[in-house]
Amino acid sequence: MSQDNMIKLECTECKTVNYFSRKNKKTLKARLEMQKFCKHCKKHTNHKETK
Repeated sequence: MSQDNMIKLECTECKTVNYFSRKNKKTLKARLEMQKFCKHCKKHTNHKETK
């Protein structure tokens, strides 16, 4: 897996990086935001893409 396509998803509540994913940065310019399960908060929260 190419490292330049990798993104980190960070919980918006506790600010921990829980997930790694990839996206096509040529076609998707905006930052991703997904509803994922945070194991630190123990509930589903929004996760935003970080640098």
